[in-house]
Amino acid sequence: MPWLAGYPREKVNWHPTIALEKCVKCGMCMNCGKQVFEWTEEGPTVARPQQCVVGCSTCAVLCQGQAISFPDSVELRELYRRNGIWKAVRQALEQEGKVPGKVPPKA
Repeated sequence: MPWLAGYPREKVNWHPTIALEKCVKCGMCMNCGKQVFEWTEEGPTVARPQQCVVGCSTCAVLCQGQAISFPDSVELRELYRRNGIWKAVRQALEQEGKVPGKVPPKA
């Protein structure tokens, strides 16, 4: 899936942070399909932050202790705008035949 359409993932500040003092050790974060987390004696830790899907925050939404947070999405959207990522993603989706070839107008 072309979430970044060639833009380097390591340049995108998007991954969870855990406030262990809030963690109730429910284990919901361990359901991450990208295996971002590992369990330790203290509880979960973000072991593979670069594997987090850019824009995903499911773990934070489902965390019972509300211990997981992400960077501000406004910063992420600005990165996409500033670096032309939205346009590149749209072009990649068109080439894959997932969306029609007409680019939507800017909002």
